[in-house]
Amino acid sequence: MRGTTRNARTVPALSLAAALAFLTAGCAGTGDDARPSGTTASTGQTPGVVSAPGRVAVHVTGTDLAVTDAVAHLGPSGGTLSMTVRNNGTVPEHLGMVGTSAGGRGELVGAEGTEGSGALTTAGILLRPGTTVVFGGGGGPSVKLPRAARNAGGQRTLPVTLQFGVAGLVHLDARVSDG
Repeated sequence: MRGTTRNARTVPALSLAAALAFLTAGCAGTGDDARPSGTTASTGQTPGVVSAPGRVAVHVTGTDLAVTDAVAHLGPSGGTLSMTVRNNGTVPEHLGMVGTSAGGRGELVGAEGTEGSGALTTAGILLRPGTTVVFGGGGGPSVKLPRAARNAGGQRTLPVTLQFGVAGLVHLDARVSDG
């Protein structure tokens, strides 16, 4: 009789679990934070964010950003981050902070002599809608990484966190280049 009582309790619990799984599966892909069609996210990755070493794309309601060619140029006592950021969205965006796994914050430097995209404002580096900003290029904005130094272990990527005004925190693995 003991086995019958346990099975009698197990069946309703399994039925409830199956019903919840069915209901939540029916809700997947709806709402403002749903992953758009055609994109993929690995386990633990934010919906609407697609990344690979050196690049990340953010496609969520109101935001359409693409970061490409992200390279951390590391030397023995720090480095720089070069990257290209394209704002395909309809609202201005700002890059307000860069952080690294080395425990340091990057120093944002605005583009020389400009008030448009690439300029340093009180909110960060301005990224106007429909523009592309190249960080680390001649005369453009740049990111200094004072605490991210080259290591002897042959590090291939550097985890970087970018904080945008609208998109929020975006994580990417910048490729590593010596110097």
